[in-house]
Amino acid sequence: MNKKLKIIIFILLALIAVTLAIGYLKHANIPVLEPKGSIGEKEKNLIVFALVLSLVVVLPVYALLFAFAWRYRASNKKAKYSPDLSGNWLVEAVWWLIPSILIAILSVVTWNSSHQLDPYRSLASDKQPMNIQVVALDWKWLFIYPDQHIASVNYLQVPTNTPINFQLTSDSVMNSFWLPQLGGQIYTMPGMSTQLHLIANKAGSYYGSSANISGNGFAGMTFTAKAGSESDFNNWMKSVKHQDQPLTMSSYDQLAKPSQNNPVVVYSSTPPNLYDSIMSKYMGPMTTGHSEHADMQGMGGMQ
Repeated sequence: MNKKLKIIIFILLALIAVTLAIGYLKHANIPVLEPKGSIGEKEKNLIVFALVLSLVVVLPVYALLFAFAWRYRASNKKAKYSPDLSGNWLVEAVWWLIPSILIAILSVVTWNSSHQLDPYRSLASDKQPMNIQVVALDWKWLFIYPDQHIASVNYLQVPTNTPINFQLTSDSVMNSFWLPQLGGQIYTMPGMSTQLHLIANKAGSYYGSSANISGNGFAGMTFTAKAGSESDFNNWMKSVKHQDQPLTMSSYDQLAKPSQNNPVVVYSSTPPNLYDSIMSKYMGPMTTGHSEHADMQGMGGMQ
C-alpha cells in the first residue's frame, strides 16, 4: 500500500467518524442541548462556546500528533533531525501565547456567566413569581406549594413564562436537584436551605432527577415537570384540592421513610410551615440569654 493511498484511507476514516458523530448528536436525546427555558438556553450556549473554544486547542494537537507520528516514523529516513527546536522563540511563543489567550477568554466568560447564572439571582419578568419548596427524601422528591397549600411527590406542575422561585433542602443525605432542559443543578443538604430560579418558556413534560448518588434507590429518584398554561395549572391545583388526601405530620413521617420507585402522589393540603419544620429538625439547641447570663455568673464565681 503506497503512501498516497494510506493518506486517503486515513482521511476517509476521519470523515466517516466525524459524520457519524454529527449524525448521533443530531438525533440523540441530550436534554441539556434541548433547553426549554431561558436559563437552560444560556447554559447550553455556554457549553457550546466552551466546547468550540476547547476544539481550537484539541484539534490542532491531535492533528500534529498524527502528523509527527507519520513524519518521524522509523521508516522515514528523510525526516529532518532538529534537536535545537526546543529553544526556538517563535515555537515557544505560539505554544504559550495561544493557550494564554484562550484561558483569558474563558476567565472573562466564566466571570460573566457566574453572575448571570447565579441560582440566587431572581429572574426579570412582568409575571408574579411562583414559590415552590423542594425536599429531597429517600428516594423521592417532595414539592410543596406554600401559597396554594398543596404538595406532590415526584411531579411538578408549573405555568409557562412564569419565574419559579425554588427553595430547596434535604430531609436525608446530601442530594442534587436537576432539571436539565430548564437549567440548573443545585445541591440540597439537611438543615440548609438554598435557592434556584428557573422558568419554562415552552409547554411540555420535562425530565428531572437526582444528580448525586444517594443510595440503593438513586436510579429511581426521578420526577416529571410539566409546564402548561395558567389555566392548566389552576385546573390541576383544583383537582388536587378535590383529592381529599391531606399531608399531615404523621403521613409526612411515613413518606420520609426510605422507599424506591415511588409513584406520583398529590396532597390536597399541607401542615403550616412544613418546610420550616423540616429545616428545624437539624438545628442545634439555641442558647438563651438567661442561660448565657447564668454561665457568666458561674464563671465570675469561679474567679
